[in-house]
Formats: sequence, C-alpha cells, structure tokens
Amino acid sequence: MSNFFNRPQIEVLSAADGERRRYWSDDDKLRIVEESFIGHRQASATARRHGICRSLLTTWRRQYRNGELGSSRPVSFAPVTITKETPAPQANPVDPCPRLDCQVEIALPNGRRVIVPVDVELEALARILSVVDG
Repeated sequence: MSNFFNRPQIEVLSAADGERRRYWSDDDKLRIVEESFIGHRQASATARRHGICRSLLTTWRRQYRNGELGSSRPVSFAPVTITKETPAPQANPVDPCPRLDCQVEIALPNGRRVIVPVDVELEALARILSVVDG
C-alpha cells in the first residue's frame, strides 16, 4: 500500500493579501454621477471607465437625485421643449390664455412635474422648486 492519499489542495487567503475597498470622496462621486448623465445611456460606459460596477453607480445616481450625495447639489438647468400649436381660426379673436387660468408646467430632472400659474412670483417659485427638487 502507498502512503499517498488523494487530498485536494487548500489555499488560505488572507484579507491583507487582496485589495482593500476603495474610498470615493463625495466630490469624486458627484463628478462620476454628473458624467453619467451626459449623453444617452452613458451609465454603463461611465461605470466601466471608472472601474466600478453599474449597480454602485445606480445607487449614487439615486442618492444624487434625492439630494443625499454631497453637502449641496450644484445648480443645473433642465432641457426645455416649446411646442407651438396652431389654433383653429376663430371668428371672434379672443385672448386664448386669460391671466387667471393660464398655467405653466415645469418638468424637473427627477421626474416630478410642477404646475404653477403664469403670474407666480419668482421668489415663491424658487422656494417651491427648492422643496420639490430637493
């Protein structure tokens, strides 16, 4: 008989042997998240470029939208689309938008919509948008 026993090789890994978790500062996170919003479908490409997984970038993007990422969110502008509707010819020309009934709909980057009257005060609108947008 032989003294040879079929034993599998065992490799012991230590936590000190591998890479430690990377630490991302809030400034780095903000820069990466804002880069991912540029263009169409850039989240996966941005995650690959910075060596992070897409789910981590998705988490950062959600935190950014909720105002949880960083101390303060920089002011940004949302794209606006103006459509011109051609009104049907009327025999009696009347102002199509009376001052009291006219409203403006504002679509925010986080998906929320705000509808305000045309004659809303700018300070009040700024307060409303700061609460709704985070």
